[in-house]
Amino acid sequence: MLTILVITLILLFALGLPIAFALGISSTIAVWLSGAMPLETIITRMVTAIDLFPLMAIPFFILAGSLMETGGISRRLINLASAIVGEMKGGLAAVAVVTSMFFAAISGSSPATVAAIGSILIPAMIARGYDKDFAGSVQAVSGGIGVIIPPSIPLILYGVVAQVSIGSLFIAGILPGILIGFVLLLTVYIISKIRGYSGGTKSTWREKLTSLKEAGLALMMPVIILGGIYGGIFTPTEAAGVAVVYAFVVGFFVYKEINLKNMMNIFTRSAITTSIIMIIIANAGVFAYILTRQRVPQLAAEAFTNFTDSPLVFLLIVNVFLLLVGMIFETSAAIIILAPILVPIAMTMGIDPVHFGIIMTVNLAVGMVTPPVGVNLFVAAQIADTKLEKIAWAVLPFLAVMIISVLVISYVPAISTFLPSLAD
Repeated sequence: MLTILVITLILLFALGLPIAFALGISSTIAVWLSGAMPLETIITRMVTAIDLFPLMAIPFFILAGSLMETGGISRRLINLASAIVGEMKGGLAAVAVVTSMFFAAISGSSPATVAAIGSILIPAMIARGYDKDFAGSVQAVSGGIGVIIPPSIPLILYGVVAQVSIGSLFIAGILPGILIGFVLLLTVYIISKIRGYSGGTKSTWREKLTSLKEAGLALMMPVIILGGIYGGIFTPTEAAGVAVVYAFVVGFFVYKEINLKNMMNIFTRSAITTSIIMIIIANAGVFAYILTRQRVPQLAAEAFTNFTDSPLVFLLIVNVFLLLVGMIFETSAAIIILAPILVPIAMTMGIDPVHFGIIMTVNLAVGMVTPPVGVNLFVAAQIADTKLEKIAWAVLPFLAVMIISVLVISYVPAISTFLPSLAD
């Protein structure tokens, strides 16, 4: 059955079928031709894969992000970021990085961050004289922070699959997200200095305080989410529901940019995004179940153990493997399939499962800006009105520093485990 599964999956990928459907169809064909289990098992496992209470956080966080995006949050966060870093070399590009860090703490989605911030800043950068490929690449890479800084949809999936505390994963993602943000800022500064991209005018302290005041309600959302979780007030799933209520109140009653006319568009967009993710989860769940039935996790563990018993070598192999997987697999599917295989091996090597979850997520975030499945590149290229090949070349310097950041995060566990240890 495993041979049929792998061969069918490769053929479907070669035909260009979307990953979610390729996983589901290859699993169905493998079960059907092998006769190893009833076909009804496919439906049962699909339902089981998505019938989990923690997964309810995903549609809630997606809806909260849509509400905050429509409610004028993007513009206010951009104004705040401009007041903080707009004066440095490549000011607008730096603003894209910092704003993405702020928005990541609201949306939990990488493509959503690219679309919400990029639709404003990419045209602004191009109008200011920035190369359109550079502008698109900066926003594509910055959007990757969206799945690292909490709340994060991939971290929710990892927590569910690996049976690790989602709250611990959320707080563990803060320092790695900030580290990558600062590294990207440094890269933007160096490239902008070489190309002669100037900064904006220096903001006064009054302007900075005004921008902070206007964006303050938006920045309170992650404080409420993490504070509520670690204060024992609500679970991560309940926190997502609280985030929706908070986002609606702020956007409708305070900023008054959400109204009954655009509510339908918000719900429709959120429902479509949620449906896509849930279809991926359901089909990947079936695929992962077959791998488990065929003892792939045990075989992989034996192979790794026979090859090396060094955690350092294991992490290096895993990083290279995940970077390659991220190039061709959608993040949600990769986590659901690979986490059950890799996490037990990591734990036998003495690697903290929370730390390993951050390693997986950061690696797969890099995959979001690498062809052929780099969804962030597609979104940014469309906004910048440039070809995917050109923006892929422009993103290479940023990919290099992100890979270095991945290695630092992998081999310095304290970056991921320090804050969770304080919470414990």
